[in-house]
Amino acid sequence: MVFKRLLGSLGVGGPTVDTVLDPGAARPGGTLSGRVHLVGGTADHHVEHVALELVARVETEHREHDGGSGGEGDEGEGVVVFDRHTVGGAFRLAAGEETSLPFTVTLPWETPVTELYGQPLGIVLGVRTELAVAGARDRGDLDPLAVAPLPAQEAVLEALGGLGFGFRSADLEYGRIGGTGQRLPFYQEIELTPPPRYAHQVDEIELTFLAVPGALEVVLEADKRGGPFSDGHDGHDGHDALSRFTVPHEGPAGPHDWSALVDGWVQELVEHRASYGSHAVYGHESGVGAAVLAGAAGIAGGMVAAEVVDEVGDFFEGDSDDGEG
Repeated sequence: MVFKRLLGSLGVGGPTVDTVLDPGAARPGGTLSGRVHLVGGTADHHVEHVALELVARVETEHREHDGGSGGEGDEGEGVVVFDRHTVGGAFRLAAGEETSLPFTVTLPWETPVTELYGQPLGIVLGVRTELAVAGARDRGDLDPLAVAPLPAQEAVLEALGGLGFGFRSADLEYGRIGGTGQRLPFYQEIELTPPPRYAHQVDEIELTFLAVPGALEVVLEADKRGGPFSDGHDGHDGHDALSRFTVPHEGPAGPHDWSALVDGWVQELVEHRASYGSHAVYGHESGVGAAVLAGAAGIAGGMVAAEVVDEVGDFFEGDSDDGEG
């Protein structure tokens, strides 16, 4: 359910906002639709704009090399605005007037997945509505955003499940995976437990999807904490080997056996790690070279950094908005 903020930065007697998303989960690169319902306050108001912000709760542990003393102790979480759409503006809202603004916006292709087969993965996304009236901005209406996987993402996850991998956890990590086409200032990491055939080689596999209009980039990391190669200096986690693979959304050419394809990816990752240690980075793409892990390039610039520390904690348990995003 959505909620209204009756007393916000616009003051007692100001307009109220109630955004209702159309039912059903959205998909990365797909559309999100709904309506913004406005009710005028005790006086006429000039609405400057109505905007929607897509926000995510993101882990802010800094894993990249930054020339400092290391990042393991530098942890936390915050809210990142990762997309914004103006859906209406520059109109007069009379006292007590009720109006509704329909909207349809396109989600970024890298929008994280929040559920699989309707089961939540622990990823928290939201749509926050901003109403600007006479120089004041109210961001009081915050609605949960559900995102289901693309067919290719679902196929990869199904294949991993069929190979015996189990779901451990999922989160959003603030930062960038270098050498990829990543556009958002964070990436989704799905942690999977290995089946017995790989358990002696890796403690877990970490999976990241980076979708674009024509293809899906799959980033796999093999994590062996405490293993012989875990020297803590590979620029991403200190314990990981990373491989990248790209596949069209419709899957591999010819008869498509996702299980065989994904099993091949895992074998290459594990074998490459065993051969070259935790510094291993392997790219398997058309016309794209090996990945270089995020180092000095690392995290996005100041604007996003300001966003991530602005609102900490209460996402959907009482939005801790301070009026400035």
